Amino acid sequence: MDTLLESLPEWIQKQWKKEDFKDWTPVQQEMVPAALKGNSLIAEAPTGTGKTLGYLIPGMNKIDPSSKNVQLLIIVPGKELAMQVHEEVGKWSTGSSIHSAVMIGGANVKRQYEKLKKKPQVITGTPGRISELIQDKKLKVHEVQTLVFDEADQLFVPDHLATLDLIQKAVPKNEQRIICSATVPDRVMHLAEERIDNLVEIRVNQSMKQIESMTHVFLVSEKRDKVKMLGKLTHMHGFLGMAFLNNSFDVDKVTEKLTYNGIQATGLHGDKGKQGRELAMKDFREQKANLLITTDLASRGLDVKGVSHVIHFDLANDQKQYLHRAGRTARAGESGTVVSIVTEGELVRLKQIAEELKLNLKEASLYFGELMVQDE
Repeated sequence: MDTLLESLPEWIQKQWKKEDFKDWTPVQQEMVPAALKGNSLIAEAPTGTGKTLGYLIPGMNKIDPSSKNVQLLIIVPGKELAMQVHEEVGKWSTGSSIHSAVMIGGANVKRQYEKLKKKPQVITGTPGRISELIQDKKLKVHEVQTLVFDEADQLFVPDHLATLDLIQKAVPKNEQRIICSATVPDRVMHLAEERIDNLVEIRVNQSMKQIESMTHVFLVSEKRDKVKMLGKLTHMHGFLGMAFLNNSFDVDKVTEKLTYNGIQATGLHGDKGKQGRELAMKDFREQKANLLITTDLASRGLDVKGVSHVIHFDLANDQKQYLHRAGRTARAGESGTVVSIVTEGELVRLKQIAEELKLNLKEASLYFGELMVQDE
């Protein structure tokens, strides 16, 4: 893959060196060459495996900076992810003359019109706002060479389909489409194949390397003591953690109890409203809060660097959910710890999941504010 890197523009190579990347991730090894050939792709790979760069690098490689029209259009389901992808575009286009912009619902439309006047070649946006701008003839997409649908399992839903179809039809028919998601269920595959011809299918499982760079432990607790135990974990040195719960009501309840006890926690769930979600993420990213309590749905697609611990406050339902949550730590070659807080009853199921995934799962205890792994 070194020859592949050498074939890319110098500004991409410079950023690669700056990021100190040693190699392409498994999903990038499949996505990048296929996308550079101009193929339309549908890629399934767990969160944190590098899908964003898998479409960004080929998409930006094709851009002609002398043309002042949009050439790479990226559609994502939510504002937080749009901002995150836009930041990556900014980072990876450093040193080129490529301009980019983000177009999201809820933001000032007039300001977005002003951004479009600067002729960005890359636009990241949410479906509603992008289709609105296309219909208002403010956003011209006749030169788009790559159309990306990111987190497709949240985009290819009944509420969005008409909007996605409008965007699809506005973009030149024979140009490249890239669809990616942490999970590509049959319904998404079917809807994608109905809309896009000759899709190359790529499916990559969580890399064993990432799983092995995590420490997997469990703490046994009575159900009523789980909140107290979660609170104790936040006092560990260098702790920046995400705790996963199964429903929004419990997220609020647990966050409230912890903040009442002086712990810097913030809660994130789908019912919280845009402003509430943005504030929660801002506090966590800036480490004003060192614990993000969230549901699986709310945390989809959110990438926060330096997460040291992932906590299953509510036990994962299956292997896939365990890995999806765990993938928030030990990213980009770092190490991380995955902690399951379980009752005696839940421990049986956790051990089954660990066995299915061939995890080296160990019991731990909290001793003087640190996790101590118990020897067998």
